[in-house]
Amino acid sequence: MSATILIVEDEAAIRELVALNLQQAGHRPVVAASAEQALAMVRETLPDMILLDWMLPGISGVELARRLKADARTRDVPIIMLTARGDEQDKITGLETGADDYITKPFSPREMNARIKAVLRRRAPQAAGDAVEMKGLNLDPATHRVSGDGHPIELGPTEFRLLHFLMTHAERVHSRAQLLDQVWGNHVFVEDRTVDVHIRRLRLALQASGHDTLIQTVRGSGYRLSARAEE
Repeated sequence: MSATILIVEDEAAIRELVALNLQQAGHRPVVAASAEQALAMVRETLPDMILLDWMLPGISGVELARRLKADARTRDVPIIMLTARGDEQDKITGLETGADDYITKPFSPREMNARIKAVLRRRAPQAAGDAVEMKGLNLDPATHRVSGDGHPIELGPTEFRLLHFLMTHAERVHSRAQLLDQVWGNHVFVEDRTVDVHIRRLRLALQASGHDTLIQTVRGSGYRLSARAEE
């Protein structure tokens, strides 16, 4: 499991400790000391998750969470609130802003990592690092291997990421713009038609095992990966 996790925490000692624990767990931590700095960073690149301190100078963590959840571009980024406020009402307030979980300080690295793993599996499965399977098509991000009915399938790095995202979000329709954001990264400026080229390459690679039919074109909307027959 490896995810890019934005830590928004104004206390340097806590920020550095959390970042170190995330690195040891195999994640890629990035840090912000304020909500304003976090907003600037998120505008550049979407993280897989945000660990957000409740009490921040200027814009509070709760207000930042509200802003992120109100923005269509950032609303699906999972948020875990980090706070010393342990009252039930405080937890309810944090969760009502759209936070996915709530960790009360002080907390152990094991607890933090367990909660991160649980939220990633639920909200950002492509970042969780678990193997996925559909109709005999298997993809293992840990070994970077793909197979169809037991036979290895060779994919380029972009096609691998594209298939991984589609398999972890099966049955959902994704526009070209959404796929560019999720697979290429929103900081990469390429044309929407780039997606079509890589979808075509992915289908060709899956053709031998017959799994190319899982990738469906939804006219006027985008693409989806589905085990159901196209309507």
